[in-house]
This record gives sequence, C-alpha cells and structure tokens, in this order.
Amino acid sequence: MARPSSAFVCQACGARTRQFFGRCASCGGWNTLVEQRESAPDLRRRRPVAEGQSAADPGQPLRSAPIEAVGERPLQRLASGYGELDRVLGGGLVPGSLVLLGGDPGIGKSTLLLQSARAMAARVSVLYVSAEESAQQVKLRWRRLAAAGVPEGPLPELPSELRPELREDGPSASRSSLQLLAETDLELVLQELEALRPAVAIIDSIQALHDAELGSAPGSVAQVRDCAAALQRLAKRQHTALVLVGHVTKEGLLAGPKVLEHLVDAVLTFEGDRFASHRLLRAVKNRFGATHELGVFEMRDRGLAEVSNPSELFLGGTGPSSGSATIVACEGTRPLLVELQALVSPTSYASPRRTATGIGTNRLHQILAVLEKHLGLPLSRFDCYLAVAGGLEVEEPAADLGVAAAVVASFRDLTLPAGTVLIGELGLGGQLRPVGQLELRLQEAARLGFRRLVLPRASGLAAVAAGLDLQLLEAGSVAEALVAALGVDPADDRA
Repeated sequence: MARPSSAFVCQACGARTRQFFGRCASCGGWNTLVEQRESAPDLRRRRPVAEGQSAADPGQPLRSAPIEAVGERPLQRLASGYGELDRVLGGGLVPGSLVLLGGDPGIGKSTLLLQSARAMAARVSVLYVSAEESAQQVKLRWRRLAAAGVPEGPLPELPSELRPELREDGPSASRSSLQLLAETDLELVLQELEALRPAVAIIDSIQALHDAELGSAPGSVAQVRDCAAALQRLAKRQHTALVLVGHVTKEGLLAGPKVLEHLVDAVLTFEGDRFASHRLLRAVKNRFGATHELGVFEMRDRGLAEVSNPSELFLGGTGPSSGSATIVACEGTRPLLVELQALVSPTSYASPRRTATGIGTNRLHQILAVLEKHLGLPLSRFDCYLAVAGGLEVEEPAADLGVAAAVVASFRDLTLPAGTVLIGELGLGGQLRPVGQLELRLQEAARLGFRRLVLPRASGLAAVAAGLDLQLLEAGSVAEALVAALGVDPADDRA
C-alpha cells in the first residue's frame, strides 16, 4: 500500500498545490490553502453491471438492509459523576459518542473533566490523555482535587428523568481505574486506546495532538480534522465515550475547521465571567438530548462545585430597590429567578445611550419604543442602562415585561412591591403575549417565597396558583400590567 501524501487545496476555488503559499495562485485568495491528505489512486476498475444484475460480487451479501430489519440497541449511558453535567448531556455519556467541550482559557475545562474522571473511575475505566500539560502537572491538580474532598466512590443520585443505566458488560466492566497518558503523538494515543479499551477517554486538547504523516503544525485545520476523524473511527468501533477539549478563538467560537463540530455528537460550551465565581455549561449541539439545558457550577479555591439552587445565585438578595424587577427565565426544563436592574437618567448628548448586559440591545430598543409609543414616556431624551444580575444571558422574550417594569420603575423612581414576579412577552402593539412553561415558572417562584405574579391574561393557571398560595395579576397590555405591578399609572406624571 502506497504511503499517503498530502496536498494543499484552496477552500475558495479548489485549486491544488504541493506547497503552501499564503496566496492562492488560481483565485488570488489569501490564507485559503488547507492541507489535505491524499492516498494513492485505486486502480481497480469496476466491471459493468448488466441490466437486472446486482453490482455486488456473486456470493457476497449486500451491505444494506430494510429499515424494518435493523435491530435496535437500548441507549445506555454512563453517569459522569455530576448531575449538572449529566443534565446538559441528556442523562450521561453515551458509549461510542464524541463530545466536544470548548471554553475560554482558564475557565475550568480541565478541572471539570478531571473531577468527572475521578468520579467515573470508581465504576468504569477512564483514560485521561494530557496533550498540553505534563503528567506531573496533572498529578498536582489531581492531588489538589483529592484534598478538597471531591467525591470519589458512589456516584451521586440523579433525578429519575436523568438517571442513566450503567454499562455492565464489555472489557471496561472488569477494570475500575483512572489511567493518565501525557502524549501528543496521535499514533501512540490510538495504540493506548486500543490496548486499554477504556469506557471513557478524555483528550485534552484536540488542537495539541499531532499526526506525523501530515507536515503541518499541531492545531492546523488538517491536523485537527484528521486527528478527530481517527479518534472517531476508533471510538465507534470499540464503543468508547470520547470527550475532546477544544480551544476557542477571540470571538468565543470553537477553533479549527467547522467540520469538527459536525463530526462530534455533542458540542458543549463552558462559559463564565472571569470576575465572577459561577460557570455555566450549555449544549450547542446534542444528538442524544436537548440543546437548551443549563448546568451551573461555582469555581472555588480547590475545584468546581455544583450549584444546587441557581435561582439564589442570580437574585440580588438586598431587597427591592428602584429600577429592579424579578423575572423567571427558563433554560430548558430549569426555571431560574433572575433580577433585572435598570437605570434611566437624562442624557447630556443629542443621541441617548442604550447599554444592555445580558439582554440583546436590539430587544431593549424595541421595548423602549413600545413604552414611549403606548405610555407616552419621553424615553428618547434619557440614557438607559440595563443589566442582568449574576452575568446570566437571557434570550427568551418572556423577560420583556420585567425589562419594561424595571425601566419604568427607574424612570418614575418607584419600587416594585416585595415578592413580585413579572412574566410576559411584549408585542409591538403594547399587548402581552403568553409564554410557555408557565406552570414550572409558578412553582419555582412559590418555592423561593414570591407571592405576586403579573402575567398575560387567559393563562388558565388559577387552580395551580391557588394550590401554591400565589396571587395572579393578569393583564392584556403592558399598561395594565404595570399598573397592577406598581400600583400607580406610569403614564401619569404625578406618579
């Protein structure tokens, strides 16, 4: 078999060259040449197939089969040891799947995976491949996590809807250990995976692996693509759950070719403010679960800890104040109570400033225009600043009514009564539109002691609210909702 060679292919026009150039000689594009592996051409010719004759050789069965005859396997998952991680994964790691975890440098990706590896090693075999740090550096982190009392032993109980079924057969069932390999050579990593056949393998990181058959540097497009493809083939063949750590660019996107995200089964992002202690884990893509779940962790001096009650994390905790409102945002199946803070002040410039943190600026502009049109508030002559407490990103339209209440309260220097929650989407005509998962939102608000809820009319939850001892204030427009929430008419200048 001929040794595979490589060529550089222009991603814009498809031109090929044996040498790398900064500019394509065919189309003139800059930095469009990407190295790709080539193998010797297959000189075997296909024999012509007569009409009515199968293209397969005589005696060789067809590889396809009727879809009704395809057997089904029960979807068994491996618990990661942390309920927040299992929630985002959809219940745990699926054997033979590839999971890509990305995040900013120093956000805690390696810490999270090493903690999870320690917990899983009590039940199944785990191989941790460190391609960026030496074995001594990983051992120091492992010792620090062990001193912090990170759980090692029986895995924590998960909710019934997320409880996975552990795999009890195969080569991994007889092993229960955490193996460490500090290596960057792809061939040696593949040999170790074939020899150990672990149930879970962690590659930290995919950009640091290097295939000696390619001449490009580690981290290039060709290296990342080919290394990930080789690991995928091995993981699918021996049913190893593979977790890849990926770098991110300055824009916060996963580095490397876009085909890497299509190649894996799940793409997770680990994000957080470097000035805050909490970390958020989200799923951008998940073939075995939902993509709108949220996992919350807190970075402590000796590792990451799960946050059992995230709503308390995103509430101010100092009592009601002017310009603040509380909403219930749903991240997947998890309702979160979040505090919104607004500041409205007269502008000193011809064009007022509009700044939003945690909510889209265009959404803020739209809400301000609705308030000025339907309530007659001269907000075009005032600066407006809006922030979500705790650094959470709120994208759903159910926060519109809370944003409007916070802005009006700051403009009129009013304070919302204690224990009030606002839920509703704001239309351009000033009407309130219903939102989904209202029952979950009501239950979370009642659990944290909130008793007054302002929401769109015809919600049909009067019986649920009575059972939870909640007072429902239903409204059909934003003006009615603000009067019910604030107790005064915000359009009245005497308010």
